[in-house]
Amino acid sequence: MPPTDAPHHLDSPIQAFVDALHARFAGLTDGRVADYIPELAKADASKFGIAIATVDGRVYEAGDTRAPFTIQSISKPLVYGVALEDCGAERVRASIGVEPSGDAFNSISLEAGTGRPLNPMINAGAIATSSLVQGADRDTRLARVVGALSAYAGRPLAIDEAVFESERSTGHRNRAIGHLLRNHGILADDPEPALELYFRQCSVVVDARDLALVAATLANGGVNPATGQRAVAAEHLGAILSVMTTCGMYDFAGEWVARVGMPAKSGVGGGIVAVLPGQLGIGVYSPALDARGNSVRGVKVCEAISAELGLHFLQPPRVAGVAVRARYDGAQVRSKRRRTGAEAALLDRHGASIVVHELQGDLRFATLEPVIRALSEDTPAPAFAVLDFKRVAHADAAAVRLLARLVEAFGRRGAHLVFSRVRRGSPFDALAAEVDAHHV
Repeated sequence: MPPTDAPHHLDSPIQAFVDALHARFAGLTDGRVADYIPELAKADASKFGIAIATVDGRVYEAGDTRAPFTIQSISKPLVYGVALEDCGAERVRASIGVEPSGDAFNSISLEAGTGRPLNPMINAGAIATSSLVQGADRDTRLARVVGALSAYAGRPLAIDEAVFESERSTGHRNRAIGHLLRNHGILADDPEPALELYFRQCSVVVDARDLALVAATLANGGVNPATGQRAVAAEHLGAILSVMTTCGMYDFAGEWVARVGMPAKSGVGGGIVAVLPGQLGIGVYSPALDARGNSVRGVKVCEAISAELGLHFLQPPRVAGVAVRARYDGAQVRSKRRRTGAEAALLDRHGASIVVHELQGDLRFATLEPVIRALSEDTPAPAFAVLDFKRVAHADAAAVRLLARLVEAFGRRGAHLVFSRVRRGSPFDALAAEVDAHHV
């Protein structure tokens, strides 16, 4: 019989994964906070938050995910999208290239012959991008940028005026870049308005949860999955995600693609965003940076998420689609098996506490996550859950690990998870080895 004290909910294996990831890297103390901008030097190096947002708006988070910090260079691809919307791709490409520089973020990398910045992710390209934002005056252009960043995050954002003043007063190299762009005709006028907008956009305050939703918005065709508001036209996503892939991590871009395999952008405020189109977004905050200006913990976290959940975009799943073919409980649908009167009466009393998910296709993080979420968030949690594998063709290693953790979560709550009609052979044979013997 089902337990009489059925749990109100089950622990999510995905949330447990994020919690464990945070615990794993919380003790990492490598790197140092940025100090070339005086206000950034005040950051607390111990702060550390991880957030993962799915394309339907579910956020898994651990640590200091609501700690505020400035967005810095993570604003660059988002404002690039604003420029594409305001001026069109042809006009933007006339002023800014898309080739990786292989240099540091503050390098002066201009294309021979044209004077164009090589890409919009280095400071030279970002300043040129800011000059293309349209508006009748400085306030209108600033409102355009802050409004776009707010749409990505799903809430109103504001500027840290102390950081802005610190950036403006110490931004001599960026000011020199601005005058160089003016000399080459990339900026048509005095560079100061473009520089001021650039300093202000970098000073917008966000948190790690915001960054995960920014990334999920890019993954979701430009629509914020939590609010339903469009942040950028879908036609520009290819251009935005392409430069994030090739240039978003500066002189670490090649290593990033090899190790993580997601379009990404870092900021010297300690944030990193990573995007897996069609599936999820990642936001990490940890202000201690490596020599390239990337968050030390942030890089490690993204590497682990990619490897352990099988998310590298150059190792795509064999088949896309929804994993759940049907969902019902024992009171709604019953098998054709003949039962005794006592068995039928027992099923009448407890049928509603038995939940069945008929699965199909290939199981991976993106297709299994909604199933795990439904089982974890059902209130009250089912006393028995059945996963029917009849139509499942394949499960990757990440799915096998998550299923094993789900079995253990059911066991800890005194509930039961049943795998039905599981095919013999790899990778399903590995499932038994993954499951703690106490919970089988």
